[in-house]
Amino acid sequence: DLHNTQTMRAAILGTAGYSGQETLDRVLAHPGLEPAALGSDSLAGQPAAVLDPRLARNGAAVAPAFVTNDEALAAGADAVFLCLGHEEAARIEPPAEGVVVDLSGGHRLASAAAYEEWYGFAHPDPGGLADWSYALPELLAPTGRLVASPGCYATAVLLALLPLAEAIDPDSVVVDAKSGVSGAGRGLKPESHAGHVLDNLTPYKVGRHQHAAEIEQALGFPVCFVPHLLPVKRGLVASCYARPLARDLRERLEAAYAGSHVVVVLPEGVAPQLARVQGTDAAEIALFEDRSTGHAIVICALDNLGKGAAGQAIQNANLVLGLPVDDGLRLPGVLV
Repeated sequence: DLHNTQTMRAAILGTAGYSGQETLDRVLAHPGLEPAALGSDSLAGQPAAVLDPRLARNGAAVAPAFVTNDEALAAGADAVFLCLGHEEAARIEPPAEGVVVDLSGGHRLASAAAYEEWYGFAHPDPGGLADWSYALPELLAPTGRLVASPGCYATAVLLALLPLAEAIDPDSVVVDAKSGVSGAGRGLKPESHAGHVLDNLTPYKVGRHQHAAEIEQALGFPVCFVPHLLPVKRGLVASCYARPLARDLRERLEAAYAGSHVVVVLPEGVAPQLARVQGTDAAEIALFEDRSTGHAIVICALDNLGKGAAGQAIQNANLVLGLPVDDGLRLPGVLV
């Protein structure tokens, strides 16, 4: 337990990306963390407000100027957040002390060989993968100071299905998931141009999305997974279909999240909505039965940048640091 009464120092690598900016937002609001180093190779040497003018009017916490990612890594922070590309994060040598939370896929898979198949690169530190724990705070607690946070799609699918893994037919599972364009990151690419996204709905990486690998790793069986790009900025809905092997699916879900302020199992007949989770770190889960086939339909909605990225990373850091798990999270009330 690293917890003490003093504010702890946080460093963020890749702050200029979407997940980095969202992580900074939560660190600034966190009662037990302060931003000690903001890493960005593209913005190094410039004041924080060049990323977003709102940082110039932040009253309670002042964000420091940008430094390079290497400098941020070496800042001696109590918590380091890796908001980098998958391969770049995989090359990072963790500091000798402190918590490191990787928001990328660079350390999610236990098998180094799987990286070539699912991510298209040879992992630079195959022997070090065992030092990282894959952590979904409500269901899979981190077991060490090096933490791999799940991907956004994987988070939604595992929240929906992991409590039910022993109560559904593993050969029957199909997942249809849809996410906003921010899931593709801030970098420019043809498929994220407005002309491609607006008034459109696009399946992509059909049958080969990298999150399928971590879903299988956590569930213990593969699922048929098809992601789609929604013409919205943020938010994700995963609809999961499976043949039930037991009659107590709702009870299992409610028991899994009974103590959570982040994940809510909705009342019978109430469906999740993007609008209620966008801009927050919350997740909504609903269970339905298909009248024609008897299949269970488990739907999870969350914000891909919130519970699917920055919020979950903060939760994982809180758990390892011994801080209240919900500190720093965006869990607002009933905004219209």
